[in-house]
Amino acid sequence: MISQTEKRQITEDTYTLRNNSGVEAVFCREGARIMRLIVPDKAGNPIDIVAGFNSVEEYLKSPEPYFGATIGRYANRIANGKFHLFGTEFHSGINDEINTLHGGINGFHNRVWNTTSPNETSIKFDLLSHDGEEGFPGNLDVKVTYTLTPANELKIEYEAFTDKPTVVNLTNHAFFNLNGEGEGTVEGHLLQINANNYTPINSKLIPTGEISAVQNTPFDFTMIKSIGKDIGILNEQLFFAKGYDHNFVLNGTGFKKAASVAGDKSGIVMDIYTEEPGLQFYSGNFMKGQNNMRNGTDAFRTAFCLETQHFPDSPNQPDFPSTLLLPGEKFHTSSVYRFLTK
Repeated sequence: MISQTEKRQITEDTYTLRNNSGVEAVFCREGARIMRLIVPDKAGNPIDIVAGFNSVEEYLKSPEPYFGATIGRYANRIANGKFHLFGTEFHSGINDEINTLHGGINGFHNRVWNTTSPNETSIKFDLLSHDGEEGFPGNLDVKVTYTLTPANELKIEYEAFTDKPTVVNLTNHAFFNLNGEGEGTVEGHLLQINANNYTPINSKLIPTGEISAVQNTPFDFTMIKSIGKDIGILNEQLFFAKGYDHNFVLNGTGFKKAASVAGDKSGIVMDIYTEEPGLQFYSGNFMKGQNNMRNGTDAFRTAFCLETQHFPDSPNQPDFPSTLLLPGEKFHTSSVYRFLTK
């Protein structure tokens, strides 16, 4: 959890970015977190499309710690909380049965970040993660910059440097409902993912190491379809995750379009572009109504996540894209969430 020293630093300070098209994004230092993301719907009404709370304190008390947060050092799962680098075994913090999830208990979501030069359209958060935190090697200097553009784009840039070989996988964990938080299930949202393949998982939600075709499976989102269309199909992969909680292997290299999703009621469309090789699609299967949000509870499948990332458990999967960061190298990646209406 957040240290006592950091708790004393917690304030209700928030930072707001705005553009001239009515898009507004609100952030806080705790978790370098997106608290609100307000986008006009097809009728011009402002809609808050991310699940969240009214106060910083409520985020910190929530049994779901990831709402809108920056995730690291390692987004997604590491099997058995173990990995090897150059012959040395490292043990990362266990917080998901036998696995490490999203950097462990004191991952970046639970840290109070510093802010640099916030203005109307951009804010930078930075953090020093010390050598050995949650078992990860190296002092890691991390920066996350959010920029809101005139083209209704929220751009997220990640940078990191290390003084020892380490592994890094950073993402943002916003929970979206493009009809508005509290507006019911997301199963009617229309989704397209530009991925011909995905990485199957075992019963502990760890990739098997295979890369499998989505064709003729419930994981085929190459043509737009509703999130709920195939989610109830009898399928071992869907059974393991209680729905979708899988990494999709994105088509193409470099900066490319990863996905497009549309609110079936609001007409809000979110296009996602990224430099990352993977996209984790989570359909809100473990939401249990435990939190009183701004407009209702976090009930089953009332939000979804589309997390740009490297693949889960890459440190233990030699055939997956590497997440190794060496001293003298710069980790840099960016993702863009672009909004329009139809």
